Amino acid sequence: MVRLNCPKISKEKERKKESSMSRPFPLYPTSINRWSSWAISNTFKISYTTKAKKAMETHNLTVKQLYCCLLLGIFVIISFQASFSEAETHYHEFVIQAKPVRRLCRTHNTITVNGLFPGPTLEVRDGDSLVIKAINNARYNVTLHWHGVRQLRNPWADGPDRVTQCPIRPGRSYTYRFTIENQEGTLWWHAHSSWLRATVYGALIIHPKLGSPYSFPMPRREIPILLGEWWDRNPMDVLRLADFTGAAPNVSDAYTINGQPGDLYRCSKQETVRFPVDPGETILLRVINSGLNQEFFFAVANHILTVVSVDADFTKPFATSFIMIAPGQTTDVLLTADQTPGHYYMAAHAYNSANAPFDNTTTTAILEYKSAPCNANKGRSSTPIFPQLPGFNDTNSAIAFTSSLRSPSKVNVPLQIDENLFFTVGLGLINCTNPNSPRCQGPNGTRFAASINNVSFVLPTRNSLMQAYYQGQPGVFTTDFPPVPPVKFDYTGNVSRGLWQPVKATKLYKLKFGAKVQIVFQDTSIVTVENHPMHLHGHHFAVVGSGFGNFNPQTDPAKFNLIDPPYRNTIGNPPGGWVAIRLVADNPGIWLLHCHLDSHLNWGLAMAFLVENGVGELQSVQPPPLDLPQC
Repeated sequence: MVRLNCPKISKEKERKKESSMSRPFPLYPTSINRWSSWAISNTFKISYTTKAKKAMETHNLTVKQLYCCLLLGIFVIISFQASFSEAETHYHEFVIQAKPVRRLCRTHNTITVNGLFPGPTLEVRDGDSLVIKAINNARYNVTLHWHGVRQLRNPWADGPDRVTQCPIRPGRSYTYRFTIENQEGTLWWHAHSSWLRATVYGALIIHPKLGSPYSFPMPRREIPILLGEWWDRNPMDVLRLADFTGAAPNVSDAYTINGQPGDLYRCSKQETVRFPVDPGETILLRVINSGLNQEFFFAVANHILTVVSVDADFTKPFATSFIMIAPGQTTDVLLTADQTPGHYYMAAHAYNSANAPFDNTTTTAILEYKSAPCNANKGRSSTPIFPQLPGFNDTNSAIAFTSSLRSPSKVNVPLQIDENLFFTVGLGLINCTNPNSPRCQGPNGTRFAASINNVSFVLPTRNSLMQAYYQGQPGVFTTDFPPVPPVKFDYTGNVSRGLWQPVKATKLYKLKFGAKVQIVFQDTSIVTVENHPMHLHGHHFAVVGSGFGNFNPQTDPAKFNLIDPPYRNTIGNPPGGWVAIRLVADNPGIWLLHCHLDSHLNWGLAMAFLVENGVGELQSVQPPPLDLPQC
């Protein structure tokens, strides 16, 4: 037996902090030389076992062939090992705790992760694993969700409270363990319990595997842009008041870019985020809507944005002067600093698709050219140029943007559908026995609600859905969620008041592993039409079509894009319209589907799919971790 003394790769070098650009393939020259020397020496040992000169010549030919085969095999083995050595395991500790945060002239004890607002940015590569210990030192129950991560066979790491886990109680901890599999781009993480995600969130950036290039021209730098909302009070108190009164929660007091409101708010100008750039350089903006309840228009003054990815799925590049981005969505854009050196605002304000109150303020950051001249009188830079954003209710611009999204090439869209689902999504009202009482402050003395197919989703209290399913515990949920509305009506017309009150229940819809699913999300005009950004956990899907008015199952499918539709994990319907998606249910477990406007989620605009195990271990849910919180 031959013992190989292969040199070890320096762990320090392997884990060294890298730039956000792609790294080259490791060549392992020393290892290859050692392997080659061993192969050559042992190959020639074989040749000397021959006795006759003539036989030796014959064997020399065989030896050369064997030598070539051995070298080829060695290179294959090394390349195979190298591909595995690329993957790393990243260990993090997230301490959820209250810390003083000052915004808008006031200081609040704000729930943060590791004292940071926004929280830490996670940077990994496709194929890497994460081990994140969440320690709850706050006074609220909490869970964390890794938004957009497929979590194959691993619902235990998905995070929605009472769906795949019980909450992490104050003073307790839970370790999330998961692997990134065949995903790259921009995702994010956030709290998934109550309204804690108002301040508990951060970016999750997935770089390509070592040696794999970007699918678009290489940017010089990458900048995460997290759009958020800020309340000048405790967001949990805002939610608590709305829960008590049954009315809509108060809108935010400011919007933020990377946690800062920007120049247009009181006591904020000194902390406005600035991004210095060199003339001519191209940067990648990883834009994330981490806002709680608001879609945004976003733009950079005088600069064209080239969209290259959404929700960690590549797109066919296209140029635009703005983007529309809903809560939960991410959009990667390339920006080239090709303007006259100066200072340019990047700004975001609301896209308001509903007939409802909203925060009409504007958040800003500054793109500043390093060579920009300063104001000679004050030694400061001149006033930044402001971008032209679409109007607050400019639905045409919003739809024009989303309609421009395409996959880079032909994709595999399910053509034969096993489950054809039609989901009405929208608001509702609960009638009160004592209208206009302190607990009935909604429209006409009612309480707000929301539903899918007239079922207003209720989270269980005794156990999480996934734990109850895995343990065989009865009575926690039923699997009779309706595939179509219980009553057919003119969804976007004048809806009878008798259809405004949904039924509260904890209903799931069961799917066989591998089922090919189509879902049409149909908005309703109950209370108001609105864009509802629907997020499906554990899966991504092809957005094959959309339109205004009521979906027509006889004529609208003929207009579907089944060639190069974009893939997403969160999609909104046109207000007063519909959107159709297709997916394969290839991830066993219980997966939440919900509107990513958190006020609507709180009112019940959600349901969950139960994807059954398939055949064998690789199509079945893995066992739960030992430290999984219990209810």
